[in-house]
Amino acid sequence: MTRQGFPRALIVLVCAAAAVITLAGVQAVGSIVGPVVLALTLVIAVSPVRGWLARHNAPVWLQVAFPLAVVLLVLLGMVAVLSLAAAQLAILAPTYAVQFNAMVADLQHWAAGLGYGSEQLNKALSSLDFGKVIGLAQSVLSSLLGVLSSLFLIVVLLLAMSLDAPVFARIVDAASTERPALARALKTFTYRTRRYLIVSTVFGLICSVLDVIALYVLSVPLPLLWGVLALITNYIPNIGFILGLIPPALLGLLEGGPKTMLLVIVAYIAINVVIQSFIQPKFLGDAVGLSTTATFLSLIVWAWVLGPLGALLAIPLSLLVRALLVDSDPDGAWAAALISGRLPERSPASQADPQPEQPGQPEPR
Repeated sequence: MTRQGFPRALIVLVCAAAAVITLAGVQAVGSIVGPVVLALTLVIAVSPVRGWLARHNAPVWLQVAFPLAVVLLVLLGMVAVLSLAAAQLAILAPTYAVQFNAMVADLQHWAAGLGYGSEQLNKALSSLDFGKVIGLAQSVLSSLLGVLSSLFLIVVLLLAMSLDAPVFARIVDAASTERPALARALKTFTYRTRRYLIVSTVFGLICSVLDVIALYVLSVPLPLLWGVLALITNYIPNIGFILGLIPPALLGLLEGGPKTMLLVIVAYIAINVVIQSFIQPKFLGDAVGLSTTATFLSLIVWAWVLGPLGALLAIPLSLLVRALLVDSDPDGAWAAALISGRLPERSPASQADPQPEQPGQPEPR
């Protein structure tokens, strides 16, 4: 029984039902929530630039204009590259129709030679349509462009948030005396989000440059496009590497056959898996504060709620939810431990107002 006299199981069920209703509401207004969270994430990403300008007594208008210009240049550059690449893919696609049909015919002969030339298999192979495959690739690019299509709304939100950022920072600092847990949670959210974005961008650029070089050596068409795609999918946890591998592997198969496709897969595994799985986590460390299970579940949930933009912003969204619902609660240490996969440590607030020790509780570090 809890302090209020309600069974804990009932409270858990009510909270789960409230979470489902909230997520459904967020999904209904996803076209608004997505740009808002994207703008917030970008403002947090460039906040060190604004802080540096403030420390050097730069004018207020420059503290707003320069970070905003940096963000706009990045967004416009991504839109330009993806638009150009999508147009090139549409022009290049018809030239591979003959190779695709020949590949399907070779598969039919190979299956027949192994004794699997059944009517169902032939029907399945004959149903492969090159136009559908290229249409799927173009739809993926269109969805990525759709993320940035509401550019006007994002620009307005960026301008508003950039203007309010200095005032909001002072408000959070002032709230540290009355609401220390909430202020500390918001500061932790901005720090973790900024570090996640910086580390992911640096290692994403390294992976994308190496991918472009490998694809150029293997003569895979549109290497710059797939490099930009590798950079974008680097922000998608767990499955981003696979999403960035499929298009160049398919074009490698059509351009140079199975050998080229195999070399593309090996190159991507050697570059992306080694960097993203062994090197990048060492720099991120525990800064994100999410366990592997929590990261994967956040990807599934936010992709369902907000689509492709939710997959790109899965980590910042989960960090924001954790800050508002878990870290801001002085009694949420064990909930935070379940999310991060680390034993809780006593916060300064808990040290100032100590709680009775429970039997078997470990000593604080």
